[in-house]
Amino acid sequence: MNVIDEINSEGFTIIENVYSADEIDKLISNIENVGIQNQHKNTYRKSDDLFAVRQFFNEFPQALEIVFNSSLKQIIKTNFGDNYFVTKSIYFDKPEKSNWFVSYHQDLTISVNQKLELDGFENWTVKQNQFAVQPPENILKNCFTIRIHLDNTSKENGALKVINKSHSKGIVRLDNFTSKTGNESICEVEKGGIMIMKPLLFHASNKTTNNERRRVIHIEFCNQQLPNGLNWNEKVEFNLN
Repeated sequence: MNVIDEINSEGFTIIENVYSADEIDKLISNIENVGIQNQHKNTYRKSDDLFAVRQFFNEFPQALEIVFNSSLKQIIKTNFGDNYFVTKSIYFDKPEKSNWFVSYHQDLTISVNQKLELDGFENWTVKQNQFAVQPPENILKNCFTIRIHLDNTSKENGALKVINKSHSKGIVRLDNFTSKTGNESICEVEKGGIMIMKPLLFHASNKTTNNERRRVIHIEFCNQQLPNGLNWNEKVEFNLN
């Protein structure tokens, strides 16, 4: 089964060796050197269990060239086409002794530039001066996420676990969801590898138990324009050539 067929069927796929050790080291060095200076910003979240940077490419524009290397460009172009753009980027660092876990959920919100009353757009929230909303399902179905792994990720340090094929059921109310309704996979990914997933795939992560950190760059993509003056808050174009 090829990449796009596996994504459409299972809701996710894992591809190893997308980045060299040198590329990963450059990303980590840049994040650590610049990030320490900017932890006072609203886009940064720091706790004992999690360090996160929202709007990652806005904070680290120099990372764009490394992230969109020839391997990733080829993967995107071959499997999705050349009309996609970045809609959200987040850096996650789950520390060695993190007790942070996330229960099963779907990624149902997008980040936008303002709040507008539009049909099909609901569940508005504002966090750190950023507007988020649940768009119509057809927009979510035209999105995908790439997670770049900066560390070896296993079930012991919070690798994502997913319910295979759950994306095919559309938007599901959490009170109607049970993990027993499908096969569960633990998405272990080696340093330099990526996971591609659909936002409607049910996914979760456990606490860290092996004293090893898990650093991930989470990037969301879409090819849909938003209606009536509503715009993506963090739209980043990139060249696949």
